[in-house]
Amino acid sequence: MITEPPAPGVIRDAAAAALAEDRAADDATTLATVAPDLRGTARFLAKQDGVLAGMGIALETFRQVDPSVTLTVLVPEGGRFSKGDVIAEVSGPVRAILQGERVALNFLQRLSATATLTRAFADAVAGTRATILDTRKTTPGLRDLEKYAVRCGGGTNHRRDLSAMAMIKDNHREALAREGLTLAEGAAAIRARTPGIAVEIEIDALDQLEAALAAKPEWVLLDNMPPAAMAEAVRLSRGRTKLEASGGVNLQTVRAIAETGVDAISVGALTHSARALDISLDLEF
Repeated sequence: MITEPPAPGVIRDAAAAALAEDRAADDATTLATVAPDLRGTARFLAKQDGVLAGMGIALETFRQVDPSVTLTVLVPEGGRFSKGDVIAEVSGPVRAILQGERVALNFLQRLSATATLTRAFADAVAGTRATILDTRKTTPGLRDLEKYAVRCGGGTNHRRDLSAMAMIKDNHREALAREGLTLAEGAAAIRARTPGIAVEIEIDALDQLEAALAAKPEWVLLDNMPPAAMAEAVRLSRGRTKLEASGGVNLQTVRAIAETGVDAISVGALTHSARALDISLDLEF
C-alpha cells in the first residue's frame, strides 16, 4: 500500500522534539562506553504480527543523530509483517544507533499499532459500503503522524482540525437552542462565515434527524445509536446526506454497524487506544 507521507517538516520537527526530550545528545551510557568509530548494523525485529507505519520518521531520528546512518527497509509502509520478520536494518556508527534507538522505536511501535488496529477494522467491514474514519482524538503534537498511520492501515482521515470541517455537536446544539436558533440557522451562519466548508451535524436520536436534514449538511453523525436506529436513519435520509456512525465502536460491533448501510464509521480508538506493537532493535557487528 502506498499512502501520502506527512510533510517533511512534520517528520523533522517531531523527531527533533522527541530526541530533545530524550536528551539523546547527552546519552551518559553510550558516550562513555562506545567508541566513536565503532560501526555496526541493527535489525528491527517484529515480535508480533502487524502493519507497518513510521519507518520514515525512524530514519529521520537516526539521521538527526548522525547523517551517515543508512536504513534498509524490508517491509513497505502499510505492508503486513509477521512475528519473527526483520522489518528493516539500520547501519552506521553504533553510538548514533544507540542514541536514537528508543525514540525510533517509540514512533515505530505506536504508529504501527495504529496502522494494525485500523487494518483490523477495515477488514471487519470489507464488502460493505462503510469506510473507517479516524477522529481528532490524537496524541497532542503527533496528529499528522497518527493520521498517516491510519491511512497506512486502510482507514480514511476525516476532520483534521477545527477549521477543516464544521461539526455541530451536542454542546453546539444546546448553545443554538439557548439563542433560539435552529440547526438550519446554525449551519447557515457557518457557511456565511466560511463559504464552501463542509458541515456535519451530530444527533443521538431518530427524532432529531429531520431537523438535521433540513440544514442540508454534508454529513449527519449518528452518535451512540443502536444498529436498528441507524438502519432506519439510512432509510429516512434517502441519500440526502452522508451518514457517519460513532460512539463505542469496537471490533465485535463494527460489522453490524456497517451492515446498516451507513457511509462511514468513526473510531477514536484507532489513535487513542492502539496498544504499542512489540518491535525490538537488535544490534549486530
